[in-house]
Amino acid sequence: MSAHADTHEAHAEHHHKETFMTKYIFSMDHKMIAKQYLITGTLMGIIGVIMSLMFRIQIAWPEEPNVIFEALLGKWAPGGVMDADIYLALVTIHGTIMVFFVLTAGLSGTFSNLLIPLQIGARDMASGFLNMVSYWLFFISSVIMLISLFVEAGPAAAGWTIYPPLSALPMAQGGSGMGMTLWLISMAIFIASSLLGSLNYIVTVINMRTKGMSMTRLPLTIWAFFVTAIIGVVSFPVLLSAALLLIMDRSFGTSFFLSDIFIQGEVLHYQGGSPVLFEHLFWFLGHPEVYIVILPAMGIVSEIMAANSRKPIFGYRAMIASILAIAFLSTIVWGHHMFVSGMNPFLGSVFTFTTLLIAIPSAVKAFNWITTIWKGNIQMNPAMVFSIGFVSTFITGGLTGIILGDSALDINVHDTYFVIAHFHLVMGISAIYGMFAGIYHWYPKMFGRMMNKNLGYIHFWITAISAYGVFFPMHFIGMAGLPRRYYTNSTFPLFDDLANTNVIITVFALIGGAAQLIYLYNFFTSMFYGKRAVKNPWKSTTLEWTTEVKHIHGNWKGDIPHVYRWPYDYSKPGHDVDFVPQNVPLKEGEEELQH
Repeated sequence: MSAHADTHEAHAEHHHKETFMTKYIFSMDHKMIAKQYLITGTLMGIIGVIMSLMFRIQIAWPEEPNVIFEALLGKWAPGGVMDADIYLALVTIHGTIMVFFVLTAGLSGTFSNLLIPLQIGARDMASGFLNMVSYWLFFISSVIMLISLFVEAGPAAAGWTIYPPLSALPMAQGGSGMGMTLWLISMAIFIASSLLGSLNYIVTVINMRTKGMSMTRLPLTIWAFFVTAIIGVVSFPVLLSAALLLIMDRSFGTSFFLSDIFIQGEVLHYQGGSPVLFEHLFWFLGHPEVYIVILPAMGIVSEIMAANSRKPIFGYRAMIASILAIAFLSTIVWGHHMFVSGMNPFLGSVFTFTTLLIAIPSAVKAFNWITTIWKGNIQMNPAMVFSIGFVSTFITGGLTGIILGDSALDINVHDTYFVIAHFHLVMGISAIYGMFAGIYHWYPKMFGRMMNKNLGYIHFWITAISAYGVFFPMHFIGMAGLPRRYYTNSTFPLFDDLANTNVIITVFALIGGAAQLIYLYNFFTSMFYGKRAVKNPWKSTTLEWTTEVKHIHGNWKGDIPHVYRWPYDYSKPGHDVDFVPQNVPLKEGEEELQH
């Protein structure tokens, strides 16, 4: 062990002579790669949010000239009035960017990379090179997705779910041409990146834990990242196959997803394909995807709540079991997105059953978070308020899932704003709160400085009020029958009464968007002017806080610490301080807790 440590010291010394390129660009250090993911995800997030504000303005004040549209959309907004085609494209690219590039890569990419080696006691990932390749593939796919915005005929415009025939026929609409091809290429590269990253995380967790770090001593963050990576490896290849078959249909004349199609009275040569097959392939990834998005946030929130309640997490083993149950069930519920696709009602009842089952492990987690806070010595800080906000939106968003998961009740609200309200609360806002909580909590570990606490509170309250201001009214306009993806509702007298509600939603969206500027200011200025962090600012028990504030290759000087206890020994009787780090040996006669 000491020989290994000595060679490592020499290795670390050798690394001091790094160039800018090897340190910041082509880095193989998991901590730097985490920052690369975070900053790339942040930039993509800014673009995704700007798009959503643009189409919200369009829905609130349709057909009114707008200088912003004229400036940003050019020929797509003649005289400042948004074109119907670009509206669909904005909705499509907004969904794609937020789901894949911000929440999947931003959350998993940042925190799996940062925390897995640090919390399990490893020098780095199993393969630093693969880790670097996975980031750069993600970066390339982001760039291709952004390039598609500047294609002459317009970016992909078939919705983020890219259902055929809009996505399968290059001549179906403007965005079905080059824009759609670039979307598919970008996603294929993104999937390669995601798979390389996931395999690396799985191998690292299984093989590289330090001495004493058994699976039941892992922090819940690591359990969440580990299981998320497994779901990714199982389901992302299915989306890749769907994308490849779509490329075949578009460019090579096959008919996997097309049959009996007429365009302007002319019959096309496609025979025998089925667009419903595409829906099955897409949602077989698409539903596990929402858990790939939410599980890392759940792990982060579990960790932050225990640390800031100064209490052991309630029901540690039940939390692990519910993560595993969610992972398994997530692969057998995809049909609930397809209740109105003409599926057999009996099959619909099966999917209803499995969908309602997944509420059980989700509820276990919600009750356990509430019980963790119960009678705790709560330390309020931005990470903690975002974690509490996460539990709130997860519950409120999850409740409407019970309606949508029921094959009979879903028929009324399918493809209305009710669906949008549901999934934005339960996976969009919740995952973003988890991401913010993680950033505020581990910022000192990433950058060696603290973020401004008061700006964090302002950021939280404006964001939280705006998020409910946007998505709460959407439930009502959805129940009133307002369909999603319509660029204006003014042609239907039926929806005239809902116009004012849409204005309210848009005003809240603009306020919420502006609040993110406070966060961005806090994030980027704290890197240089924030208060210098101490080694363990939150008095946490996990291993990442035993490392030096200054980043070094290999994480620990000398030997890697050994682990003697589980990660949640907060306020343990018989100890002078209210936290006992994992690397502190048990006292004589002290028993190890494991709830």
